[in-house]
Amino acid sequence: MGHTSLDKIIALQRNPANIRNLCILAHVDHDQDYLLNLIDSPGHIDFSSEVSTAVRLCDGAIIVVDAVEGVCPQTQAVLRQAWLENIRPVLVINKIDRLILELKLTSQEAYSHLQKILEQVNAVTGTLFTSKVMEERAEKEKKEEEVEEEEKESKILSGDQVYDWSAGLEEADDSQLYFSPDQGNVVFASAIDGWGFSIQQFAHIYSQKMGIKAEVLLKTLWGDFYLNAKAKKIMKGAQVKGKKQLFVQLVLDNIWSLYDAVVTRRDKEKVEKVIASLGVKVLARDSRHSDPKVLLSAICSQWLPLAQAVLSMVCEKLPSPIDMTAERVEKLMSVGPRRFDSLPEQTQELKRAFLQCSSGENDPLIIFVSKMFAVDTKTLPQNRPLTQEEIAQRRELARQRHADRMAADQTAAESPKMEGLTLKDSQPEEEDQQTFVAFARVYSGVAKKGRRVFVLGPKYDPAQGLSMMPEGSSAWDRVPAVPHLSICSMDSLYLLMGRELEELDEVPVGNVLGIRGLEECVLKSATLSTSPACPPFIPLNFEATPILRVAIEPKHPSEMPKLVRGMRLLNQADPCAEVLIQETGEHVLVTAGEVHLQRCLDDLRKRFAKIEISASKPIIPFRETVVRPPKVDMVNEDLGKQHKVAIIHQVKEASQGRPSDTLHVDHSGLVTLTTPNRLATVSVRAIPLPQEVTCLLESSTELIRTLEQVNMSLREGKSLDISPRTLEAIAGLKAQLESLLQGRKWRNAVEHIWAFGPRRYGPNILLNLVEGYQRPSLWQCLGRGDQSGEAGAQAAGMRDLDNSIVSGFQLATLSGPMCEEPLMGVCFSVERWDIQSAALPQHQDSLKEDSISHGALTDSRVEGSSETWTAGLCQARRRPQAASADCYGPVSGQLIAAMKEACRHAFQAQPQRLMAAIYTCEIMATAEVLGRVYGVLGKREGRVLHEEMKEGTDMFIIKAVLPVAESFGFADEIRKRTSGLASPQLVFSHWEVISSDPCWVPTTEEEYLHFGEKADSANQALKYMNAVRRRKGLYVEEKIVEHAEKQRTLGKNK
Repeated sequence: MGHTSLDKIIALQRNPANIRNLCILAHVDHDQDYLLNLIDSPGHIDFSSEVSTAVRLCDGAIIVVDAVEGVCPQTQAVLRQAWLENIRPVLVINKIDRLILELKLTSQEAYSHLQKILEQVNAVTGTLFTSKVMEERAEKEKKEEEVEEEEKESKILSGDQVYDWSAGLEEADDSQLYFSPDQGNVVFASAIDGWGFSIQQFAHIYSQKMGIKAEVLLKTLWGDFYLNAKAKKIMKGAQVKGKKQLFVQLVLDNIWSLYDAVVTRRDKEKVEKVIASLGVKVLARDSRHSDPKVLLSAICSQWLPLAQAVLSMVCEKLPSPIDMTAERVEKLMSVGPRRFDSLPEQTQELKRAFLQCSSGENDPLIIFVSKMFAVDTKTLPQNRPLTQEEIAQRRELARQRHADRMAADQTAAESPKMEGLTLKDSQPEEEDQQTFVAFARVYSGVAKKGRRVFVLGPKYDPAQGLSMMPEGSSAWDRVPAVPHLSICSMDSLYLLMGRELEELDEVPVGNVLGIRGLEECVLKSATLSTSPACPPFIPLNFEATPILRVAIEPKHPSEMPKLVRGMRLLNQADPCAEVLIQETGEHVLVTAGEVHLQRCLDDLRKRFAKIEISASKPIIPFRETVVRPPKVDMVNEDLGKQHKVAIIHQVKEASQGRPSDTLHVDHSGLVTLTTPNRLATVSVRAIPLPQEVTCLLESSTELIRTLEQVNMSLREGKSLDISPRTLEAIAGLKAQLESLLQGRKWRNAVEHIWAFGPRRYGPNILLNLVEGYQRPSLWQCLGRGDQSGEAGAQAAGMRDLDNSIVSGFQLATLSGPMCEEPLMGVCFSVERWDIQSAALPQHQDSLKEDSISHGALTDSRVEGSSETWTAGLCQARRRPQAASADCYGPVSGQLIAAMKEACRHAFQAQPQRLMAAIYTCEIMATAEVLGRVYGVLGKREGRVLHEEMKEGTDMFIIKAVLPVAESFGFADEIRKRTSGLASPQLVFSHWEVISSDPCWVPTTEEEYLHFGEKADSANQALKYMNAVRRRKGLYVEEKIVEHAEKQRTLGKNK
């Protein structure tokens, strides 16, 4: 393929039907021209965020699978990402040469191996498809329930009632779903040797040679078919009859014989025959080359050119921008709890512009920016060095201008010198600068250079924007301030040609482009539009979770401003990296893994900050939790009451500094705390949540966040249209919690949930067990009827200091008492909340308001829902301004602090444990290094889950779990110990409780006998806890020197 001119590319951009936007996801001659926007993305699991940014802009994807390793964890991840974005994938099975040269498989064995790989890939796709069909089936059944209930009686009378047990999979169309060579969406390739083919190519070749119809060969070349030479028929049942399949006989045998002649035996005579039969031309230097792979590549690249096979498959099987489905459009435009049909009419009309790929002057411009990437300013088209052709053109133009000026004015000859001086002065200023270019795609309209557009933040509400802005307003008008909406200008548009950028004046719909001038308005991703009715697109789906943290500081403190600027640039340029400033003032970088961390540090040193930096040891994340009291001690003896008493004594000793009349710890673990002004008292108990509930809450964070937004809107009296799918998901979450929280102590617990935490969506629960206090239900959005009216009526039943209790709970769960790490899997039940009626008027008097009647100012303590509280509440409602102001008063602050301390003491009254972050580790290794792999895993507290041998190879697949705290340097160590024969892939999986108690001391006689009085044996949890406390500057209880004695020597020093 020759070089394509820029003018031809610009002409092709105007025809969306011939555009293919696709990305390569990894571990031709045509009657018409096609424009392919090919986006390459890295295969390492740490960089799966780059895959997410690529698939959003694409309509199709090329999945590349290794023929030897098969389906890896990253293959499953990219298939899932392609599925979530509703883009169509095609498959390339690469490195088939390894089956011949490394594994020494026969053509028949290779066919079986390739079949298994296809089955593995299709199994992943089938799982995703089944889950989608089941969800749609559940939605359909829910809609039909009401109709069925109405018609139930008539059906019973007529005898037509039939139970339908089908899952809906029989009716679903999966014809275009799976990968199969006969459908043309699979290419077999060896990229290193330059060949690749699809079934269609061989079907075309053999249809001419054998006289069989190409359509017949296309259906039978892959599958259990064989050629009956005598009958001159293609028969079925090759495996049963012991015959060679057509694919083996007509395709693989030819490739195997070519490798045998060229690489293995180096048979010159046979090679010459092959070259002659294939009709290819080989240069003399290639045939005489000492490396047989050079000759092989020369033959294969002409016989089965890889580019032609892949490009043919892409153009025929992947959709164009015009073929975008309505389902994908609605999914992109439905953000948060709102359903598409509840959006404003002007917003719903934009769907037509999406589907038609409209590019008229009056059509709205809609662009999605998936990431920002940094380039050197000097590499931009206007700043890069000129080519010889451009220099010659400019020379001619300069001569012509010079001649015109000389004819007009003799003094104009000096002006070129001035221009040259100006350019020379301005260049050095831009040399070291980084310019951000937005990586984007046009979904509707035409992007033009210099055009002003609206930048829609992720929380922008089109209904609110349309109500606040004048009708027909554009980005050129002076518009009022709208939340999460800003305006910017597209300074330059670029065509992305690999590393090169070509400047364009306009880019039509359906194309991928680069935009300069958005760095002030866009952080990582955004939606751009000329219409304020456009909603922001849904956020990107990231597979990798940023979990690895390091603190960064410059080696020279004077260079701190450069570091801050560099980290800001890195945060904008990397879609997955996060930059935080902790309370201690540390600048923390959060990355997805060790490889990602190393790349970020290199970018900081060489591109963004350009200074010497030092990074701390990785900051290891932990969680704190409580567990049920153990039934046996550390020597497996049954525990008596003495151990429980010891725990209560420890809590009391820890709280000796606090006055005894403000804190009381019950023997059952109930903590009662009074505020310093003696106006409020709370009683809190900590209960461990079942592990299943914790996992459910952790996986439902987005849903809980949506639930909190809905409840906030209802409390404010706003009406919010919630999509049925979101309501169904919330109802499902509630039903799951009810099924998991069973037993006497969890009776009606789901209905009494007060809040989740920390940050209102974490895996901890606050329960309202205050007698007589009926606050609005957390699940009020599931109620029938007028939701906003119900919310207004229920809000009247909330105490004015209700938020103070919730805030104290949020603070307590954000940093636990063990080492100030977030809590996880803990339920705090508030069993008593007393407040004196004098608490509220105190603050009102300070605001110089009229005092409340003397009857409400009695000093009697109110427990639960007593009459005094009701009287005070009713009279407080007469003064809504004063009541609302009290949420910022001293009473509120003391109640928040008291609630926080009560939760911490209730936590300490239960058996405490640390939770460690856990990686799942998948290792492929040969049998001879298996023992060394187990040795490295055992040394690092790893645990092997299972191992299995990969069929047809000598490779073992080991699946293990490994604490994140022990994973640093793990990949390097395992490569060194196994001489590079094993390489692990680490993916964050879950949080796991460390079984040992970090606060354990011997309490029973058996433990004293076994561990001794000091009990100074290694405690892994205590080691982790002290390391975190030491890093945070907290007090660490440890003895540096114990039983020190003066050194004794046998002889005197001379």
